[in-house]
Amino acid sequence: MASRSLDISQIRSDFPILHRENRSKPLAFLDNAATSQKPACVINAISDYYTHTNSNVHRGVYELAEDAENLYHQARKSIARRFNVTVDQVVFVRGATEGLNLVAQSFGPLVLEQGDAMILSEMEHHANIVPWQILSQKIGFEIRVCPTLPNGSLDREWISREFRKKNLKLIALTALSNTLGTVNPIEEIVAEARQYGIKTVIDGAQSVPHQKIDFQKLGCDFFAFSGHKIFGPMGIGVVLGSKDSLQNMPPYQGGGDMIDQVSFEGTTFAPVPQRFEAGTPNVAGAIGLGKAIDYFDQFEISDVVNHENNLYQIARTGLAEIAGFVEHGTTPHKAAVLSFTIEGIHPHDLATFLDAQGIAIRTGHHCCQPLMKVLGVEATARASFALYNTEEEANRLVDAVKKAVSILK
Repeated sequence: MASRSLDISQIRSDFPILHRENRSKPLAFLDNAATSQKPACVINAISDYYTHTNSNVHRGVYELAEDAENLYHQARKSIARRFNVTVDQVVFVRGATEGLNLVAQSFGPLVLEQGDAMILSEMEHHANIVPWQILSQKIGFEIRVCPTLPNGSLDREWISREFRKKNLKLIALTALSNTLGTVNPIEEIVAEARQYGIKTVIDGAQSVPHQKIDFQKLGCDFFAFSGHKIFGPMGIGVVLGSKDSLQNMPPYQGGGDMIDQVSFEGTTFAPVPQRFEAGTPNVAGAIGLGKAIDYFDQFEISDVVNHENNLYQIARTGLAEIAGFVEHGTTPHKAAVLSFTIEGIHPHDLATFLDAQGIAIRTGHHCCQPLMKVLGVEATARASFALYNTEEEANRLVDAVKKAVSILK
């Protein structure tokens, strides 16, 4: 479907917010791992829905409701097309966090019993740790934690050894580390897990703007992502599930729209995916996400990755000239996420200085406190790049950090 070259100047014109200033300086938005900016087509789609089509979906028989239903369904079709699934495998949720909670609470008890075990990794976002801890406290299974090697990669040998243990039933992994930029070999891990009958859950929140995911080829049981990381709105996300898994799962929440028949004698539930979409859905968010998917599908993912990697290399090469610079996560072929510390400068102080120069980066533990403990730091500074960032912005980052070091040290 890709049909558009990566003309960065033209692409930047699609994103209204990139033309504003930050602290009276041109905005360099380098916090894309936290959220991406939104193209005008996404903003307009949401505005047009509320202006011309606002109606609740499901069961309305008037024209406005039918129009809203058609737009909502089209969004689901766009997502299904991109990830190579059928529309009944696309479950709308508020984001990857809710999606992982849904999987843990509805699917987890079908797989995990007292005395069983599952695998997480040290690099997981809290959203892929805490839901499983809550479930473990209820059921009594063990959570085993895959170590992170010094370069920021998973310990694959450790995973293979664990897969051979009979009581291991599930592994839940991030496809791409939001802190280290590590691109995990999820296809390889999923294929190996399948050999042992181990279920697989993938946190894809960070991977979707940097990888083309074919759910059928990947072969996992579940894959969750957030719309706002792939140029869509906040408050909307998706769980992709295998048909067998979804059909066998009980509902996550109860309420309107997820039912078939309700009586005080008992309730029957709607088919998948509606069974997992209780209450009034975020129709505008779904429409916006569908439009974002269509927008991103204009580009070859290899062109996007090559462009982002070029910016990462410019920034990394420049910052490596600074005494005391340490990059956290140095795996080959990593994503364009540069997480670093500089000896003698607190990341928050650095980010405040960069903010005054119009440069937006993220600092803190990045919702990865266990990983920070492994790295031996309380926080890192993180610059993360997207398709609309420029070489000039990467160089501005380097120059501003060098200036900050000369002043703050």
